[in-house]
Amino acid sequence: MEKESVWDYPRPPRVEKFPLTCEIVFDSQIIAKTTSALRVIETSHPPVYYFPQTDIDMRYLKQASGASYCEWKGEASYWDLEIDGKKVERVAWSYASPTAPFISIANHLAFYADKFERCLVDGQTVKPQPGGFYGGWITDNLVGPFKGAPGTLGW
Repeated sequence: MEKESVWDYPRPPRVEKFPLTCEIVFDSQIIAKTTSALRVIETSHPPVYYFPQTDIDMRYLKQASGASYCEWKGEASYWDLEIDGKKVERVAWSYASPTAPFISIANHLAFYADKFERCLVDGQTVKPQPGGFYGGWITDNLVGPFKGAPGTLGW
């Protein structure tokens, strides 16, 4: 992957097709794997990868209570992971009825990298976006600084 600066990403954010392999592993089990991800890119943020539900082992995911609101995409709902007696809350989020510019991410889930054993993009293990609120995935080709760490929320 070639170098990308998050400061070259657009605002408002944009959705784009991402054909490289994205994968999520929990407890040595593949939870999701796709070559049909959509990624949302936005100034100062690492990309967020949205997996089509058809490429996710949905038997391990249960809709959680609560919601949040994104000024660009609309109302998000959250998902818990339950596998082999282990439960991890709010590992993913989705938009059932996103706003018109983001309609393509309907029926897709995005995952917090810090909740899993490994999340990979093109075979590379990602680092989670700092701060725990945003769900961007940081790969070695990405140049920051990244929004999310203490002192950056006003960016």
